This record gives sequence, structure tokens and C-alpha cells, in this order.
Amino acid sequence: MNIKEVLVKLMREKGYKPLRKQDLVMIFDINKYQKKDFYKLIDQMEKEGYIVKSSNNKYSVPEKMGYIKGTIQMSEMGYGFLIPEEEGLKDIFISKDSIDTAMDGDEVVVSIINEASESKRAEGKIIKILTRANKTIVGRYKDNKTFGFVVPENRKIKLDVYVPKKKTMKAKTDQVVVVEIEKWPKEGKKPEGKIIEILGYMSDPGVDVQAIIKQFDLPEAFPNKVELEAESIDEKISEKEISRRLDLRNINIFTIDGKDAKDLDDAISIEKLDNGNYKLGVHIADVTHYVKERSELDKEALKRATSTYLVDRVIPMLPRKLSNGVCSLNPNVDRLTLSVFMEVSNQGKVVDHEIKETIINTVERLNYTDISNLLENDDVELKTRYSNILKELKLGEELAQILRNKRDQRGAIDFDFDEAKVILDDNGKVIDIAKYDRRVANRMIEEFMLLCNETVSEYMFWTESPFLYRIHEEPDEERINVFIRFVNNFGYTIRGIENGEIHPKELQKLLSQVKGKKEEAVINTLMLRSLKKARYSSVPEGHFGLSAEYYSHFTSPIRRYPDLQIHRIIKEFINSKLNEKRSFHYKGILSKVAEQSSTMERKAEEAERESIKMKMAEYMKQYIGKEFDGVISGVTSFGIFVELDNTVEGLVHVNKMKGYYVFDEENFAMHSEESKLEYKLGDFVRIRVKGSDVAKREIDFEFVD
Repeated sequence: MNIKEVLVKLMREKGYKPLRKQDLVMIFDINKYQKKDFYKLIDQMEKEGYIVKSSNNKYSVPEKMGYIKGTIQMSEMGYGFLIPEEEGLKDIFISKDSIDTAMDGDEVVVSIINEASESKRAEGKIIKILTRANKTIVGRYKDNKTFGFVVPENRKIKLDVYVPKKKTMKAKTDQVVVVEIEKWPKEGKKPEGKIIEILGYMSDPGVDVQAIIKQFDLPEAFPNKVELEAESIDEKISEKEISRRLDLRNINIFTIDGKDAKDLDDAISIEKLDNGNYKLGVHIADVTHYVKERSELDKEALKRATSTYLVDRVIPMLPRKLSNGVCSLNPNVDRLTLSVFMEVSNQGKVVDHEIKETIINTVERLNYTDISNLLENDDVELKTRYSNILKELKLGEELAQILRNKRDQRGAIDFDFDEAKVILDDNGKVIDIAKYDRRVANRMIEEFMLLCNETVSEYMFWTESPFLYRIHEEPDEERINVFIRFVNNFGYTIRGIENGEIHPKELQKLLSQVKGKKEEAVINTLMLRSLKKARYSSVPEGHFGLSAEYYSHFTSPIRRYPDLQIHRIIKEFINSKLNEKRSFHYKGILSKVAEQSSTMERKAEEAERESIKMKMAEYMKQYIGKEFDGVISGVTSFGIFVELDNTVEGLVHVNKMKGYYVFDEENFAMHSEESKLEYKLGDFVRIRVKGSDVAKREIDFEFVD
């Protein structure tokens, strides 16, 4: 333990009272030669937010002084929430007046000005900005006679960036640029910066998505040393490597993915045993054979932590030679895999399993659409085409239904949201937006991967090995109570709540009750918002949504770092190499891997959502003036959100509604005192497209009388 950790530990002790620098010098027996460096360390720790200094120059940890350290998450409305660094603490509301000059993503220290109550979360005020998150900002340049300024694309950043004329790179008004911050905002003063890149006009091909990539600071090109390391990989599998693995090249193994997928990291095999049980094999690309720990490939993979799927491209976690090539389980080529064989009873219970290093050669590269058509419609042409694996496909459908029923019985929550599929032309222009169907083949693979993830997680838990879990904590009592009050208005009752806790089975029952009803989408959405977000952790705290005690991500190591990380641990364990030294090593790194993976996952998801919203706004421009049927998906004080059948969502602004409407927050409704008209969540309505702003990612609707 270093001196920094010792200091923090001391200050967190129950009996510790804030002390001056000189008092700490005496406690730590610092001599006169070390004193200067010790004072520097204290100043540095204060700067980094590990400790804080009171008005009378005494030091302690933030929580002892009534302060909390965390990251500020801004809203587009100008207020924000502090996401505390310390686990277990609830988010803190920060009003517009208490934001100081903080920007979205900054690491800050907050003092509590109003404690939390039963109905409200705690409110805080930013007292110190520790780390600035936005070193560069993407926005639209606006030219002035003597200077320029950049209006951020990220609407959570409310401050324009001042740019001196000599630092504009001769950008023109409305061009999308990247500006580097040189001076941070101070009270009454905007941030100041210099333009370092001109992307072009938003209407230029590819600029819109490129702006999102820059906005979220997503890594595109791999560093040369990473690419060189990838290129040096020998694609030929040595006889020595084959001989040490279980050879599965003579059995029917196949992949089922989307038609456009190129990174195929999971394959399956299935058979019926003599005892009536199923033997399911899930075969996952053995990425760790090629991506060695601490290699350049490994360091870059951890930095990215996930592949990001934007509307027109994939930003992969690994170079394409691995993600689309040597690791991808392409048909009719030998591939190295880590296989999990599960013997599953007719009740869906895994009665036996084993994990093996294997070599496979997939017989077919199937897609969800074809296999769903085959199984749902008994398509004769497809049955003939896939006669070599028809038996396995039928068994897979059978087993998947058993597993689905088992999960339903234990209370796993299965949200059936409509996902948008954005279809682009060769120039990146959107030509259609449709619903992405979860059909029988999609659900089959989903069930098999869920089972595999659970099986591996529980097995590794009982080995007492260090491991990386996917956890989903129980919902916050305040949020779940708000949700319960809301569903009561629809006539639904949620039972079984004890001490503020709820079993997922109760929520699953509700989803069953609303299935097919007009309020289904709304209740699904609000239920999801009332739950916490799943994340990675080195501690197995269970998965609330899946109603699973042990869960991890094992099945996608090409595109998720946590999967790759646990493959290393599992391989060391099954080969009796996970000794005390290696266990200690993993215990030291897993919490950091979990934090990095969770952070990058959130960033990737947000970038993906932004790219879809942008293309939706672009698509709806052609329909201005046209009418559509939709369902009310949100009611706020400023207007009503309506979702169309193709998943596009727009806003009917309250100022554009005829008459005076009152917002009923408790019942998620808006009603007119004059006409007695009322709009509620879940109501079917007819709208007209009024406008569409690609830059703001906003679509405006109006109600058709």
C-alpha cells in the first residue's frame, strides 16, 4: 500500500477528525527532507479530489466533509445529475444554478444542499471541477467579423466555444468542425479554443456520422503497432495446437447471425441423447489464442472495450484481420474455439456440463431470416436447402422453447421492444426505417447464449476463481414506487413488495398482462426506466432482470472485452495454470477492467442511439406535411411524444397544441380545461409531420383534429 492509499485509509477511519498538513507530518513521522514532497503529495491529492481542504485548512476525505466526488451527467435542459464514484450512493440532482462551469462528463466534487427525502433525491452544488472530460468539442462553426464561435453538436454542452480569427483554419459558417479547448470557461466567460479539424458540411456524404464519431471520441484507425501485430498473426493452425484440442470438425456445427454480420463469434451444435436429454454445444471463437495478455492488441482492445455499431459502419474492438478473419467462425474453414457442452433435461435444467478447448469447421453460415422462415412457415425450398442440418434446427427450436418456459417460470423479465433497422443507400442516405424482428431463430440463439453464460458463471463462481460478472442490481425503491403508482392508473396491481424490494417475477407478470394492449409499449418503457442499468463487476451480485444468481458475458469475445477477459481465466483454470500468483494478478485488475468496460459500453450505446436519431430526422424530412397514426410514448410539461409504427418518435410541443393544456405529472397525462380533451400515455393518435431538424435530432409533430 503506497502513501496515498495509507492517507485515504487513515482519513476514512471512524475516529479520524480533519487535520492540518503539519499535523499529518507528525503522524507520518515525515522528516524535514521529506516534508516538501509530502506537502506536494497532499496538494496533488486535493487537486485530484481524493481529499478536500476545509476553510480552516484541514484535510479529510470528501464524504467526511459532506462532499461527494463523481461524474456530472448533464441533461439537454441545463440541469444535471452527479453519478457518485463510490458504489451504493444514489445520484444527486444538480440544478442549472448549481452547475458552475462544469460540462457533461466532467469529474467534480459536490456539496449537498438539500438531503434526500422519500419523494425527492438529494440536491447538490458543484464546488470543484477536478477533471475536464471534453478536451475537444464537435460543432458547427459560426463566423463573425472579428472572431468565430462553435455551437456544440452535443446538446448537453450549453456553452459555445469562442475561437480567435487566427485559429479558425479558415472554416466557413455552418461547417462541422472539431475545436480543441485551450481555456476553460470561467464565471461570465465562455470556453476558448482553436479549430483542429474541418469535417465539412453536414449535407456532405458521411459527415453526419463522422461528426458523431468525433463527438464521442470513438477510436477509428488502429495504431500502426496494433495493425502490425495483427498482420503478423499466422492464420494457419499448427498440428501441435490441433493435437492438444478436442477435434470437432466431423460434427454438424453451424452459425446463425444477421445477414450483414461479419464478426461471427458463436456457433452451435445439438443432439438428442439416449436418455432423452439434449446435448447442446456452444462454440465460441478462441480470441485469446491470438490476443495475448499485455500485447499491443490486448491493450487496444481494453481501451476500446467494445465494438460500436453505428448506422453505416462498425468500429471494431479488434482489427478486421481478427474480427472478420482469423477469429470469425466463417463456414468451411478450421477455427479455434472454446466450447461449452451442456446436457439439458426436458425441464430445461443443466444436469452436466464441460468446457473444452476445441477446433471446429462450421458446415453452414445461416441467417435469422431464412431459419425463421424455415421453422415458422415450414418453407419447403429452405428445408431442402438445409436438409443436412434440418434435424438439428428442429431440436434447437424445441430446446429453446423449453429454456424460454423455464426462464418465464423463475421470473426473468423479457422486454420485447421494437428496434429500428435503418437502411441506407451507397452514399449513406437513409432510404427506409423498419422494425427489427425478433423471430424464432433470433430467440433460439438468444436462449442458448443466455444458458451458456449462466452455466459458465455459476461454474466459475464455485471454483472460487477471480471472475468478471455481468450484474443487474435491484431497482431503486423510489423509482419502483413511482412506476407502481403509474400502473395503478391503468388498473394493474403489483404485489409481493417487501421492505421496498420487488421480485422480478412480479414485473414479468405485468408484462404478460399488458401484452398486445395499447399501453404495452408505454409500460415496457417506463418499467425499463425504473430499473438500474446492468454493468460489469468482479463481485457476483446477481442479475435482477434475468432473475439469475450468476451471470457473465462469455459468448462474444470478438466484440466485447469482458468476454475475452474471462476466456483467459477459464483457459488457465481448465489447464491447471490458475495458481495463487495468477489469481492475485486477476484480482488486482478485474475491477478496473469492469469499470472501463461499463464506461465504454455506455459511450458506444449513446453513440449508436445518436446515429439512429440523426438518420430518423433525415428520413422524416421527406414526409413533412404527411399524416401518420402513432401512439403516445411520453408526456412531459413541454409536450407529448408520439411514436410511429416504424419506431420513429416525434414531439407535439405544448405551445403548438390548440387551447391551454395542463400537465398531470402523476398520471403522465395532459388535459385541456376548456375542451375536456385528455392525452395519456398509450393513447392512439393521428399526427402530421410539422418539421425535422437533423442537427438537433428532433422531429416535430402536430395533432390532426
